[in-house]
This record gives sequence, structure tokens and C-alpha cells, in this order.
Amino acid sequence: MMKNNKNTQFEFPQIAVGAVVFNSAGDVLLVKRKNEPSKNKWTIPGGRIQAGETLDQAVEREIFEETALKIKAGNIIYTFELIEKNDDGKIKFHYIIIDLEADYISGEPRADDDALETGWISKKTYSTLDVNHSTRKLLNDKYNFG
Repeated sequence: MMKNNKNTQFEFPQIAVGAVVFNSAGDVLLVKRKNEPSKNKWTIPGGRIQAGETLDQAVEREIFEETALKIKAGNIIYTFELIEKNDDGKIKFHYIIIDLEADYISGEPRADDDALETGWISKKTYSTLDVNHSTRKLLNDKYNFG
């Protein structure tokens, strides 16, 4: 049995999902985060997987909760770790994040849950936003968006 690590708020790393969704105009769905990590930065929408959920179920639920959009999950496109520490060196966050491509099904973007803002972001607008590093890397490397 693993002992709780006193250097973190979690016993184990948390697994989260995100969805890369484009509309027919070529705009990408992003959210401005209300909470840490990446508070006040624009990111791919998503969140933690709940026990018993598949990746597809989790990402479809999370996108609906954050943006009010219905999507259909597709293939895994990007995986990365996010580890942030406090000033005293204790682990604040440790996430393993799995981003999936997804198809837009229906709905109008509306910020909810832990999103301050959400919307379809054009390439022109994207260049003016404070986008977190992982989202920039993913959208640039995989989609030449940026």
C-alpha cells in the first residue's frame, strides 16, 4: 500500500482529458480557466476523469459541462504531464492529460463550470490571447494553428 505523499494534495497523479474541437469555419474551441492550473489563461477545454468513465465519456461530459456544447470524441491526439509546485517545493498539481480530437455536434458556446469565458477562436484572435503553453504547443504542432 502506498502512503500518502505529504508533498502533495493528491495521493496519486490525476488523469484528465481535453477536446480539440474545430467548427466549420476553422475556429477552435477554447476556454478561459476560472481555476488553477492555468487560471485566467485560455486552454483546450476538459477536466478530470471520473471513476468508471471511458476517455470518450469523460471528454464529452467535460466539454458539455464547461461549454454547453455536444461533441463526439475521436482519437487521442496529444498526451502530456502537468506538474506544478508551490514556492516551498510541494506539489500543487500533478495531472496526466490526454487530449482527444472531437467533432462538434450542436450547441452554442456558453461558459459554465470552471470556465470564465468560452468561444470559437479564430487564428487572428488566437494570436492576441494569453494561451497556456501546452495548448499553444498542441495547436501549433498538430494543426499549424497560431
